Amino acid sequence: MIKVKNIKLLGILLAILVIFLGIRSLFTQTITNDSIASAIILVLIGIAYIVIVAKPQWVKAVFFFEGIIIGISGYMLLAIPYNYLLGIIGLVIVVIAILAYLQKLPMSILKYFYR
Repeated sequence: MIKVKNIKLLGILLAILVIFLGIRSLFTQTITNDSIASAIILVLIGIAYIVIVAKPQWVKAVFFFEGIIIGISGYMLLAIPYNYLLGIIGLVIVVIAILAYLQKLPMSILKYFYR
């Protein structure tokens, strides 16, 4: 049986891999707005997971700022159909984080924000 510490370690290794893939895309491709947006999003998702593993009580704050970053970087850097999509996804993430702060979500979802 896998222990919880091993699962957290595997999660941190996955987060480091995601950060590496985000940074690597800037060096292996020509730098475009698409590669910059995907690098920003991948690196921030990796950093957010590491922060959440280290400090589980910060889940709501990290989720809130991830929504802001995904929404803004997607909306500002990507082309027309994708910028609206990522802007809406970022807005939805921010609304979920705010509802988690206010404890207005169903208990089945709220349990992930309060550990």
